[in-house]
Amino acid sequence: MVAAHITVNGEEAPISPAPTHTTVLDFLRERGLTGTKEGCAEGECGACSILVARPGVDKPTDWVAVNACLVPVAALDGQEIVTSEGLATAGGPGTPPALHPVQKEMAVRGGSQCGYCTPGFVCSMAAEYYRPDRCAPTAAEGGSDAEHGPNGFDLHALSGNLCRCTGYRPIRDAAFAVGAPTDEDPLARRREQAPPAPVATAYVQDDSAFLRGSTLAETLRLLRERPDAVVVAGSTDWGVEVNIRSRRAGCVVAVDRLPELRELRVESDSIEIGAALTLTEIERRLDGEVPLLSELFPQFASRLIRNGATLGGNLGTGSPIGDSPPALLALEASVVLADADGEREVPLSDYFTGYRRSVRRPGELIRSVRIPLPLSPVTAFHKIAKRRFDDISSVAVAFALDVRDGTVRKARIGLGGVAATPIRALATEAALEGRPWTAETVEAVAPVLRDEGTPMDDHRASAAYRSAMLGRSLLKLYTRTTEAVPS
Repeated sequence: MVAAHITVNGEEAPISPAPTHTTVLDFLRERGLTGTKEGCAEGECGACSILVARPGVDKPTDWVAVNACLVPVAALDGQEIVTSEGLATAGGPGTPPALHPVQKEMAVRGGSQCGYCTPGFVCSMAAEYYRPDRCAPTAAEGGSDAEHGPNGFDLHALSGNLCRCTGYRPIRDAAFAVGAPTDEDPLARRREQAPPAPVATAYVQDDSAFLRGSTLAETLRLLRERPDAVVVAGSTDWGVEVNIRSRRAGCVVAVDRLPELRELRVESDSIEIGAALTLTEIERRLDGEVPLLSELFPQFASRLIRNGATLGGNLGTGSPIGDSPPALLALEASVVLADADGEREVPLSDYFTGYRRSVRRPGELIRSVRIPLPLSPVTAFHKIAKRRFDDISSVAVAFALDVRDGTVRKARIGLGGVAATPIRALATEAALEGRPWTAETVEAVAPVLRDEGTPMDDHRASAAYRSAMLGRSLLKLYTRTTEAVPS
């Protein structure tokens, strides 16, 4: 087995002797690449943003921005990354490097003030700069707006980057001014070749191991041998535990590159989504095919987090405030669990058993999420949080209603943040089904939804506020969807 290494800015760098819990951020800074900064160590500020070569959707390779503060360096064994220092083009003898177009626009438009956040902004901006399908919006698409530039730049690409000097206007100006990559751009050309293939990893330092199997079967055998192992995909949750709570694991098993967990299949009766596909990959591959998920994704953390986070990880933590469970509950999804003995399918409504607990047994992995077809036509995802984006839900409500001939034929409602687990609003569903979809019905049923769950007071919201938001959510759905209901 080849010694663990990463290609950094075109040069191979051995990972050893870094401890297994070392983040990519610390690894890079120890090598003198100090453009990558630590701001929050939680994936909320983006000062540590770097580019990773990942399998592409429209081209063989996509340059994807991720939070270096969350990813264990061993998780990038065999992979290829670019930091802010690697964006500039090398000059000839005695000639300084030429600024990357993103760096140049940030400089000439005053996008850098104290400069601490700038390298992270530049890397996130570069990922959007190289997005293959980025193009100027047409008049039919509504043209440019406050969040989409005339050059097709999606400002949400920077939603995970924080500027403490509040210099957002010139940063936006720089983002909306960048052109298209030229044919001579080496990073643009790099997209035409496949990214590095996943490698098996057995990185051991002291008494700790970071392991990645080549296949699902190998990984499941490993988990049977090491039931104490921490399983990671994007590390967006585990990275916070390592950084903020100083958690250390004797064994970490990575599943993010397993081919069997990275499939997305659309069949006649279901959509199956691999548990290790990132949310960004799911969003782009589905391309609006599941409207409820299309509404969820932009509200799930930030683009930087969605570039690493997975459905398997979000469900695996069992958090009652995860954003995906309410939507998946409304979609009547099930999870396919796999261990060394085989597989089983469990309805998501039966998956959660208590606070951060589930029916998943030691040694079992979530292999995929299965959504039955056809989908209900009336859907919505309401996230109540203190910030519009990049925040944790106080309450999350997902609706999937089948309304025909003015009557609610079927109602499925998923809730988050109002109980020890994500739950279905069963009483509300029963109260809606068979009744006319009218303002009178909604007014009568809203109090039922308001009383679902067992909300509690905490630093995000009071129990009374959470209940009030539940009641208003049904009224909001009716107001926004009545005209769109098929007759």
